[in-house]
Amino acid sequence: MAKIKPSKGAPYARILGVGGYRPTRVVPNEVILETIDSSDEWIRSRSGIQTRHWASDEETVAAMSVEAAGKAVADAGITAEQIGAVVVSTVSHFKQTPAVATEIADKLGTAKAAAFDISAGCAGFGYGLTLAKGMVVEGSAEYVLVIGVERLSDLTDLEDRATAFLFGDGAGAVVVGPSQEPAIGPTVWGSEGDKSETIKQTVPWTDYRTGEVSKFPAITQEGQAVFRWAVFEMAKVAQQALEAAGIGSDELDVFIPHQANERIIDSMVKTLKLPESVTVARDVRTTGNTSAASIPLAMERLLATGEAKSGDTALVIGFGAGLVYAATVVTLP
Repeated sequence: MAKIKPSKGAPYARILGVGGYRPTRVVPNEVILETIDSSDEWIRSRSGIQTRHWASDEETVAAMSVEAAGKAVADAGITAEQIGAVVVSTVSHFKQTPAVATEIADKLGTAKAAAFDISAGCAGFGYGLTLAKGMVVEGSAEYVLVIGVERLSDLTDLEDRATAFLFGDGAGAVVVGPSQEPAIGPTVWGSEGDKSETIKQTVPWTDYRTGEVSKFPAITQEGQAVFRWAVFEMAKVAQQALEAAGIGSDELDVFIPHQANERIIDSMVKTLKLPESVTVARDVRTTGNTSAASIPLAMERLLATGEAKSGDTALVIGFGAGLVYAATVVTLP
């Protein structure tokens, strides 16, 4: 019986570089108030959001991804030709096929890198990071580009008082490569499909195509149910990720949760009993909820502003539609 030759990958994997792209148009709450009955104070108190970015026609999912990915590749100190795989997490690329990852891989100038999209909502970056770690350690790619990108303005119902103010556009990317020591911890991830109705697309595309509905599909959610789930259940998942990595909360430098809502972030910090010394990402204030892009965008901003530094230990957790979640501890590039 023939024996398959074992794979020869790296001992461990790490994030080597990070990049982000935010559309040029900045949209304050005042613009949102033109279509819903609310107030700037109400939006800020309920979500922490002051502004968000909305993409122009030219700022496509692919175009934003290429900008963010180019910065991540440069930050990692490698060339695009060295990228062996491109993983793109998005729910707002409206072509079912081909995967937008293939277009991005080509425009970046990779040497025919493997390329595919995943759909895991706001947990998508964590899912992609886990896949990338596996590829590097298994040996199927030396360097993997993970991109979270959304144009959620295309899926926002501006007349829905519960969600019109939440969503923004943007792209965040990281390069994952070989490491001689652990720098991406075990992932604690999962799904709770029995709660899938709490965050969903209003109607299937087929209903819009056949004329059963005239309003373009949008994202809707049951705000209170999502809030309770995120606050109580995701704090447990975050704690499990710390324990899986063998890290105590007093050893943590940075906390980068999905930027869904600042009240959720505050509640998680309190439940986890994080020390005041821990830097907490609050990119939601000026970027809004960018789903799969929110964690890498927040990571990029913390490093750019000096609020976090290379080598810091960070807990990252994403959670959203599905309901799905993914949490891990990483060493920042």
